[in-house]
Amino acid sequence: MATVEAIMDIPMEHEQNVLGQLDSNIKKIERAFNVTIIDRNGVLKIIGDEIETEKAKDVIKNLLQLSQRGNTITEQNVDYAISLSFSEKMRGRSSDIVEIDKDILARTALGKPVKPKTLGQKEYVDAIRDNMITFGVGPAGTGKTYLAMAMAITAFRQQEVQRIILTRPAIEAGEKLGFLPGDLQSKVDPYMRPVYDALYSIMGAEQYQSNSEKGLIEVAPLAYMRGRTLDNSYIILDEAQNTTPAQMKMFLTRIGFGSKVVVTGDLTQKDLEEGKKSGLEDAMRVLRNVEGIEFIELTSADVVRHPLVQRIVNAYEKDEEKRAKRARQHEMSPRNYGENRNDNRHKD
Repeated sequence: MATVEAIMDIPMEHEQNVLGQLDSNIKKIERAFNVTIIDRNGVLKIIGDEIETEKAKDVIKNLLQLSQRGNTITEQNVDYAISLSFSEKMRGRSSDIVEIDKDILARTALGKPVKPKTLGQKEYVDAIRDNMITFGVGPAGTGKTYLAMAMAITAFRQQEVQRIILTRPAIEAGEKLGFLPGDLQSKVDPYMRPVYDALYSIMGAEQYQSNSEKGLIEVAPLAYMRGRTLDNSYIILDEAQNTTPAQMKMFLTRIGFGSKVVVTGDLTQKDLEEGKKSGLEDAMRVLRNVEGIEFIELTSADVVRHPLVQRIVNAYEKDEEKRAKRARQHEMSPRNYGENRNDNRHKD
């Protein structure tokens, strides 16, 4: 393969942000594309295979554009820009990273913009805008709840809805907490803590408290939704993988006029009793082709927490694939296949 050189200029004020501390971003790009990158006072020379050199140049160009828009370049930004270059599905769409960055959903209490950071997240927020009911399904760290919360708060501030209702099933995550002291609110608060965290971050504790006292923002366990009709509301059901099919049906039939619903969940983190079917899984099967309902499935590529979280998610996904493969091989082995046939014969 012919070796080529590509030259890029990086403005001085963006040089450190794009290159990374001790050139960490550049070193990562070099390893990913097997190229050599030389920096001389803001002039980058990229040396390598023609195709790989072009990919590396595109990644750096996108990082520069993000920097020029006022972003601090993170390891996640670099990893995602690189991953797009290797994805057949996303190839040619890497420039969309900059377009995604323009979509500001809300601002936190400290003034920091909340926006999608991956193509999957962008597809998710667009689905929320365009549909009455949106299901966001994916692993931890993909921003399912946080982005939905940002959309809800923006709609509330713009008076598109009269109130926000946040709910989740009160199921313990693999632990038995036993009796919890205090009044009813004190008992349910531990289950709702992740929802409060997102609310405080975007809205601020004081503004939340004020709206909560007026009944304009409600945080409650899913069981409290029974028997209600929710008009002109922005409703978010979090941790939906822990609902039963009956609970999911009950929740979805509460929706009234002028309301918007976002259901989020991660099917790999079910806390239901062994053998119990998830309401989220059931809804994905039953409602897949219903008009006005959109299902968005996020992946480990959309994880925007610490890069280690993405590696953890990938490791668990690979392990589950291996287990499923071994189970299929065990089921189809001659001995087990014969036993299964005999069992079926006896049943007949």
